[in-house]
Amino acid sequence: MDIINRIFALNNPYDNSEIDNNIGNLLENDENQNKSNKSYPKTIPIVPLRNMVLFPGIVTPLSIGRKRSLNAIEEALVKDKIVGFVTQKSKDVEDPKADDMYTVGVLANIFKVFRSPDGSINVVVRSEKRFKIVEIESYDPYIRANVEYLEMEITKDNNIEVYVKTIKDMAISLIHLVPETPPDAEMIIQNIDQPDILAYFVASGVNATIEEKQKMLEENSLKELLKSIVNHLGRDLELAKISKEIQEKVKSDVEKAQKEYFLRQQLKTIQKELGELSDQEKDIQELRNKLEKKKMSEEAKKVATEQIDRLSKIPVMSPEYTVTRNYVDLILDLPWNEYTEDNLDISYAEKVLNEDHYDLEKVKKRILEYLSVMKLKGGSVKGPILCFYGPPGVGKTSLGRSIAKALGRKFIRISLGGVRDEAEIRGHRRTYVGALPGRIIQGLKKAGSSNPVFMLDEIDKLASDFRGDPASALLEVLDPEQNNAFSDHYLEIPYDLSRVLFITTANSLNTIPWPLLDRMEVINIPGYTEHEKKMIAINYIIPRQQKENGLEEYKITITDKGLGKVINDYTKEAGVRELERNIGSIMRSIATEIVKNNNTYSKDQEIIIDEQKVREYLGAEKFIPEINDMTEKPGVAIGLAWTPVGGEILFIESIAMKGRGNLILTGSLGNVMKESASIAFSYIKSNAQNLGIPTYIFKEYDLHIHIPSGAIPKDGPSAGITLLVSIVSLLTQKRVKDNIAMTGELSLRGLILPVGGIREKILAAKRYGIRKVIIPEKNIKDLDEIPEEQKKDLEIIPVKNVNDVLNIALEEKPVNDISKVFEKSASEDKQIKKQKAGKVKVISD
Repeated sequence: MDIINRIFALNNPYDNSEIDNNIGNLLENDENQNKSNKSYPKTIPIVPLRNMVLFPGIVTPLSIGRKRSLNAIEEALVKDKIVGFVTQKSKDVEDPKADDMYTVGVLANIFKVFRSPDGSINVVVRSEKRFKIVEIESYDPYIRANVEYLEMEITKDNNIEVYVKTIKDMAISLIHLVPETPPDAEMIIQNIDQPDILAYFVASGVNATIEEKQKMLEENSLKELLKSIVNHLGRDLELAKISKEIQEKVKSDVEKAQKEYFLRQQLKTIQKELGELSDQEKDIQELRNKLEKKKMSEEAKKVATEQIDRLSKIPVMSPEYTVTRNYVDLILDLPWNEYTEDNLDISYAEKVLNEDHYDLEKVKKRILEYLSVMKLKGGSVKGPILCFYGPPGVGKTSLGRSIAKALGRKFIRISLGGVRDEAEIRGHRRTYVGALPGRIIQGLKKAGSSNPVFMLDEIDKLASDFRGDPASALLEVLDPEQNNAFSDHYLEIPYDLSRVLFITTANSLNTIPWPLLDRMEVINIPGYTEHEKKMIAINYIIPRQQKENGLEEYKITITDKGLGKVINDYTKEAGVRELERNIGSIMRSIATEIVKNNNTYSKDQEIIIDEQKVREYLGAEKFIPEINDMTEKPGVAIGLAWTPVGGEILFIESIAMKGRGNLILTGSLGNVMKESASIAFSYIKSNAQNLGIPTYIFKEYDLHIHIPSGAIPKDGPSAGITLLVSIVSLLTQKRVKDNIAMTGELSLRGLILPVGGIREKILAAKRYGIRKVIIPEKNIKDLDEIPEEQKKDLEIIPVKNVNDVLNIALEEKPVNDISKVFEKSASEDKQIKKQKAGKVKVISD
């Protein structure tokens, strides 16, 4: 705010002492001069002003430089020292005309003149009277105008006194907020008694635009003028308060920082004199001591030494200090050459694996092989890259924890599901704000050893986008030939991962990039049989759920049939997660019963859960077999399918309708399955005579094949023979035998080709009560993986070609007359008669 500065002309380049001494007298004489009958000339010289509005009763220094304005001042000095000042509408106009100036201005008396060597004149004027330009007489040699003088409308109003007091209080408050204000400014404002003089005195210095000040000058109502000044003062007062608060805060912060700096410097000097170390020097010394004790490569030690030396030269308050310190801490916290001692007792490892998991013989065998090789080679063995592949819930993740327990190693698990940023694996560059090392380095730091069991869960669910491909970043991590010098972007020092036992898990191998899959040793963990699920429930799930639900002191027994009902009627999975949830629900129901009946069960009393109790606790059955209902009519066959969650049965339905021999496929089928349907249809058409199918059917009927559960995508070649059996069953009206399912790929020559997932498919057939299963002959070798218990009461029939399949799958006699089901049209009968009479020549291809 420059209200007082401008009034007192503090920015004037010449001596203001004489002006200051006369301001008080000028203000005191104003009232008498206003009341006098002093006459003012009607024609006066005009001086335009840039960026300035003069108000009556104010002493102001001005600098005059334009030629016409100088002529006007010179003319006034010769005559009566009276000149009129008006404000330009735009400061950029060098030679203003009537339209470029406001019409209302102030008549002023030249009080003092100061001439400069450059020809300009500095004058001190006292403005006296407002006027309005009526007409401009001339522009040369200066602007000369006829004017009329304006009077202020002063009415007797109590509000005027209130406004005056408010303006004085606000102006004084504003003066107190401005440190460079002259000391007698407050006294001068207090001594002004005339409301209009006070108004103009304050208005000349408020922080307002030229347009706003001109509007105040043109105001003829004293009350409205005072009101406007109050508004502007209020605005200036708020701005001044905010400015002062900011200045005080900045000053306080600067003083605090300076104080801390001086105190720290003094503390350093004192500690130096006493032979003591500062806190920063102590930290640096601790880091050096830690580095000396750390076992690491020469390259890592060199980098750490350089960074510690650099850290000692950076001020603690600098942001770079924190970044460098975090980097040094990471280097020193990593277990560079620190290894846990492996437990190479084969018997102990086998015991631990058997205690935690039922069956899984392949995995256990591979871990025992690894331990045996380690024992023979004295522990210096590169960690294998194992991939546990199988449906959800079969224990892939928990198996990794058991392996770590058996080896006596630390266990680290990270989930890769949904990870799409390469920096998650390799880390960020340290140039980024908030940079961190990748998950591999973070996991090793957390483990505190360089040979943990490191599980990368859900590796098949990695994603990629513009931020990079994390699957490609894992190529170096999971390559035994490269990971002895793994490079993290944040660490920037090669780290040896060769002793880490990496284990990955996946539900599907199709989504894993081939170069990454090639680096891993895939171990298939198939779904569990009903017997295996029962054993897992008895040995692991039931005791665990009893403990979790506060029932470990009670004797609870689930009968074999009761457990079988839970497995078959309430779950539909390859693993045991849903089974555990259902057993947990049974345990919670028992706990509720005990609490409601005030512990009616004795802890020595055995609580037996049979089939009836299972239904009571779990409600109606969730999964009811539909096999008998689906296969009552010809045209329906049962296939066996593999899914990421285990084996499943697949119903294939066929119907025929009048048409032109088109093949219609529905049921959300993939391209491979559509091709299998086309192959089956083509084979049947080419061998219709041998199969006993009239050829006219393929001309006059459309064939529609549908696979239920249409919302679920289905694909693969293994439904080839099932599609063929369904179509042949429909066109021959021979029903498919009860309780028989099949799988196998069909070739155009009628051969049955091998397929995958035989174990899962056999388990699915057993789960749904199938009695016979048709498989390709070349899949007989896969039966060795299936426990004898699971193959019991199940007839598995290998086949070579279509004839074998049809002879086994279809009943001997049709249930309906083909000619009645598929009627020939009249034109077809006529064509056959002509052919027999020799009137139509048949061209054979």
